[in-house]
Amino acid sequence: MACMNKRLSIPDEDAMVALGRRLAELCPMGVIFLEGDLGMGKTTLCRGILQGFGHQGAVKSPTYTLVEPYELADRQVYHFDLYRLSDPEELEYLGIRDYFDHQSLCLVEWPERGRGILPVPDLIVHLTLEGLGRQAEFEARSEIGQKVADTL
Repeated sequence: MACMNKRLSIPDEDAMVALGRRLAELCPMGVIFLEGDLGMGKTTLCRGILQGFGHQGAVKSPTYTLVEPYELADRQVYHFDLYRLSDPEELEYLGIRDYFDHQSLCLVEWPERGRGILPVPDLIVHLTLEGLGRQAEFEARSEIGQKVADTL
């Protein structure tokens, strides 16, 4: 199932955070890949998702640690940043498969660097430049992802 079915304009950082909060409502569990060049707002979107689940603290990209776990009231959220990953096989040493357990939400920045090891996502969010803002394009890869994209 691959379906480019929704595009949204995101004029500023506040709108990106608001989109993240909306995604938290619509997709409490699963796997979301976040694609886009440096500076497109992937981590900002993650911040919005985490705030949507009640996280109050800072959200930084786990560029050096590869994964940042968040234990929230009733769920686990794992924020991955694979930008510095040199070989997808390195993910096996992290015990990557243990994170994707259907009881958590996994947010993956730079998923193309984990190709062949990462599971199929429920939703892919492609972020691109649009004027002074951004455009988010949603690609559903599961029934969960399709429901999210249809509802946005």
